[in-house]
Amino acid sequence: MNDQTQPEGAPEYEHGALGDAEYAEFMELAAEEGFDVEDVEGAIEEAGHGPLPVLAVVGRPNVGKSTLVNRIIGRREAVVEDKPGVTRDRVTYEAEWAGRRFKVVDTGGWEQDVLGIDASVAAQAEYAIETADAVVFVVDSTVGVTDTDEAVVRLLRKANKPVVLCANKVDGPSGEADATALWALGIGEPHPVSSLHGRGTGDMLDAVIEALPDAPPQTFGTAIGGPRRIALIGRPNVGKSSLLNKVADEDRVVVNELAGTTRDPVDELIELGGVTWKFIDTAGIRKRVHLQQGADYYASLRTAAAVEKAEVAVILIDASETISVQDQRIVTMAVEAGRAIVVAFNKWDTLDEERRYYLEREIETELAQVAWAPRVNVSARTGRHMEKLVPAIETALAGWETRVPTGRLNAFLGELVAAHPHPIRGGKQPRILFGTQAGTKPPRFVLFASGFIEHGYRRFVERRLREEFGFEGTPIHISVRVREKRGRKK
Repeated sequence: MNDQTQPEGAPEYEHGALGDAEYAEFMELAAEEGFDVEDVEGAIEEAGHGPLPVLAVVGRPNVGKSTLVNRIIGRREAVVEDKPGVTRDRVTYEAEWAGRRFKVVDTGGWEQDVLGIDASVAAQAEYAIETADAVVFVVDSTVGVTDTDEAVVRLLRKANKPVVLCANKVDGPSGEADATALWALGIGEPHPVSSLHGRGTGDMLDAVIEALPDAPPQTFGTAIGGPRRIALIGRPNVGKSSLLNKVADEDRVVVNELAGTTRDPVDELIELGGVTWKFIDTAGIRKRVHLQQGADYYASLRTAAAVEKAEVAVILIDASETISVQDQRIVTMAVEAGRAIVVAFNKWDTLDEERRYYLEREIETELAQVAWAPRVNVSARTGRHMEKLVPAIETALAGWETRVPTGRLNAFLGELVAAHPHPIRGGKQPRILFGTQAGTKPPRFVLFASGFIEHGYRRFVERRLREEFGFEGTPIHISVRVREKRGRKK
């Protein structure tokens, strides 16, 4: 229905996806139920914010990056060990400072002229810099500037991102002279910090907030009428480049046999079903046996880059082989990125009846998290069922952009809670009181409840939302705010 869909290019409202009249009505309902107005406003803003600005924490190994990340996020989550190379992959956390929310990316140590797994760690850090909105460059002030630090500085200058220089391991006034020496790097004021003890981190975070934009620029989507962006992703050798060549009806993509290339994915304008689409190719990664782990990192780099630029992720899976852990990781990456999703099973023409039977069982168990995604069975070699790809993409995009008006959503929630109340726990029965859809792309809901809502019941609510309103081909984000213990306002 038209009243459910926020069209491409529609303006972002001040209150998430809620218009002024809808927001005023909603806040009145929240006040009647005894919720604090500021808490409700914060919940809507949090659920409707869309992407948060990203801060990358980089530096050479063992300078205290993970300790600093733990300090920034206010909890011990990043793995900390007194030896280099513990943090190999990029790890993302959410943080808040001075009322501003942002994402923090912890990276492995960056070193120049390295090979093997160390090279993949360096590539992860380079990719983190490329995709970040601002960077904290951590230097060990007790060691001083090394050749590797200077190499990182050259990388940062090339990236042209705002940089906050963190002079770490300054545990007292006597160490501040060491920090002053880091002015020589030529990237601005060094902020003396002890990430272990928290000394100076507040001032450094103030500088971070100044450097971060209010919201990151959207890398997906174009002006109204422009081509929609489709990422073709999947593990090595599933036929991504073959599929792209087939839909383009010409050899657009040359497969690169070199593992670990970190070039940007190539954008291909292709006409399908009378519509021009922009396909983002991620072909070209091959797994080298003696560097399997490193090659997997490189593959994930290219996949992540493609997903970040896209609106829809078409996940290609080799139907002739058992669904692998790597397939599942790629699916999870696309879901967590909040993109619309289509699952395409390639090499379908090679399957016999026995393999088809076992594949269906694998799909039920291994891909249960995307049971809502449109599925197409194709053959890049023969072109079988290629005409089904565009309708599946359009279905996923429609679900991704769907918005349910607040009044209709609350009527649905009222019926749901009455027919299927939350199980009683500890003599109490929490209830979902009301809710709203605060954002789209993907759909983001915030529900307000009288008590803690268990994970199983949240999954039940999500399933019923899909049954009622569709949302085919899109992840759904549901957050729950619990009313504080106090009397209801009369």
